[in-house]
Amino acid sequence: MTAPIAVRRLPAGTYGASYSEAFADLCRGAEAPNLHMAPAAISAAKSFGIASDDVVVLAAQEQSSDRLLGLWALRRTRSLHSRLAPVLEAPLVPLYEVSSAPVLDRERASEVALALLQAIIATPDLPKVVKLPLLPMQGNVSAAIESALAATGSSIATFERWQRPMLVAEPGDDAERYLRRALGQGYKKRMQQHRQLEKAGVVSYRRHRDGDAVTTLEDFLALEAAGWKGRGGTALASLPQHRAYIREIVRNFAAIDAVRIDLLRLDDQLIAGGLLLDFAGQSHFLKIAYDEGRARLSPGRALAIEMLRADFAAGRPFRLDSGAGDRVDPSAYPWGERQEMANAIVALAGRSALLPKFAAAARSQLRRWRDRSPR
Repeated sequence: MTAPIAVRRLPAGTYGASYSEAFADLCRGAEAPNLHMAPAAISAAKSFGIASDDVVVLAAQEQSSDRLLGLWALRRTRSLHSRLAPVLEAPLVPLYEVSSAPVLDRERASEVALALLQAIIATPDLPKVVKLPLLPMQGNVSAAIESALAATGSSIATFERWQRPMLVAEPGDDAERYLRRALGQGYKKRMQQHRQLEKAGVVSYRRHRDGDAVTTLEDFLALEAAGWKGRGGTALASLPQHRAYIREIVRNFAAIDAVRIDLLRLDDQLIAGGLLLDFAGQSHFLKIAYDEGRARLSPGRALAIEMLRADFAAGRPFRLDSGAGDRVDPSAYPWGERQEMANAIVALAGRSALLPKFAAAARSQLRRWRDRSPR
């Protein structure tokens, strides 16, 4: 007989101070660790202007042992994106975060998802509409959420849907075998491009972790700012609030050895960089930057290939989430698996989500019109 589950609502400060080890243990027992629910991420959200009072952290624990079985961090908000209706939203900062899903214990995912939803429904001061713009629609966690929605008489509406590139290795894979399977008929062409890069000079790849990642972040920011994002004012270095948030994310996760910056150089010149959260066998891509002057050599794809080779050489089990949004061509990556994603609005226990759904539908229509309009 399994132990009963209790859900506690934690102040953001208490969660950040006391739950790092418990969250790490939860991630090790989860099918899909979502590092954006970690105490390190919740703490960094304050640098993005999110008030602690608006952060809702729900921790599902065994009553008998206090073992953490699930964690969902959400933000109370109302904005034009919800037509000013109050909603709960996850993740706290959806700009650079790859999943809205809670972290659920693999063995008790359905029970935990149900307990989390019931806690929201039963709490008078929490909105009963949940906005999930980055929700995975496949896998154990998705099935658990679907079951919990049905059990609570809740409904879900999805708007934009897209296929996100993933890397999920199979037993017996090595880098060569994986690339052949993932790239398929494009394998020969892609590897010829990679060899052209190697012929252009001395290629060096290095992975930076811990305090080294904090220092290396400045090189990454400079590389991104040197390209079209810098010219357009959308690079991290050009956006003070975004820059502060990313620096805080890197500092916080470096303290628990859960962030890395991978850099690719050609003749000692930096040509590509990747910023990733990395823990418990799961890597979450946050940002990528590359030298646009070397575009013909596909430095971004070359970086991804070198990352893949390094992971297989290390011999560790791993899963990589590209974090790619709905505007990204999946074929641009050398990762062969796909995760269906959606922008979702959940109405709990028969509540109405008319205004947030209207806002999401209007946003989708505007984007379709913009895509069809001549540039």
